[in-house]
Amino acid sequence: MEEPKFKRVLLKISGEALAGERRHGLDFGVIGQVCDVIKEAVAMGVQVGVVVGAGNFWRGAKDGGGRMERTRADHMGMLGTVMNCLAVAEVLEQKGVDARVQTAIEMRGVAEPYVRAEAVRHLEKGRVVLFGAGSGNPFFSTDTAAVLRAAEIQADVILLAKNVDGVYSADPVKDPAAVKYDDITYSEVLAQHLAVMDTTATSLAMDNHIPVLVFALKDPENIIRALKGEKIGTIVKEDTTK
Repeated sequence: MEEPKFKRVLLKISGEALAGERRHGLDFGVIGQVCDVIKEAVAMGVQVGVVVGAGNFWRGAKDGGGRMERTRADHMGMLGTVMNCLAVAEVLEQKGVDARVQTAIEMRGVAEPYVRAEAVRHLEKGRVVLFGAGSGNPFFSTDTAAVLRAAEIQADVILLAKNVDGVYSADPVKDPAAVKYDDITYSEVLAQHLAVMDTTATSLAMDNHIPVLVFALKDPENIIRALKGEKIGTIVKEDTTK
């Protein structure tokens, strides 16, 4: 089997991606495809941590929209990520992949509390670790939680699976002249206000020197291509010219 380019990765999947064409709730056909690829990654010897968003259920401040206090709205979003983690863990285990769900907010009846040392131990034993409840704090996105967990477990790369196939100079849906980048620096993303991740997540990745590979989840096999070092999507990295 081909040697993977990365040994330990943090895979960030949007909640919307798990909803498939319905755009709400869970599409177990899509989840099954993603879990098949994660299983293949584990078989390659890659240690996989996963952070899932909650946009298929609730989008915090956006859905709270002035009708409720921001902190409570964000807590609802955190609970949505836990539901997604439990669903993915269930499908992984049905496919014979050992998985653990850890949550930033304790809910011992359904998941382990997040403990970095325990998470690393699970990864080293070949278990997939799903990190739920974001960072445990309101006002922070799941993108920021993904970068935080990647830094804590010392991941080699963040695999940012999105609905678009990379980073563009503008929204490719609205601007047909938008140019796709093969690679771009964190500083350029921040300066151009590109919608890769929110600014907090991008700054955290920059400060901790973690490359971010942005690609489309429409074809889940892109995850394996990324692990093999094939040229897909856009890599966000440090400026090596300085």
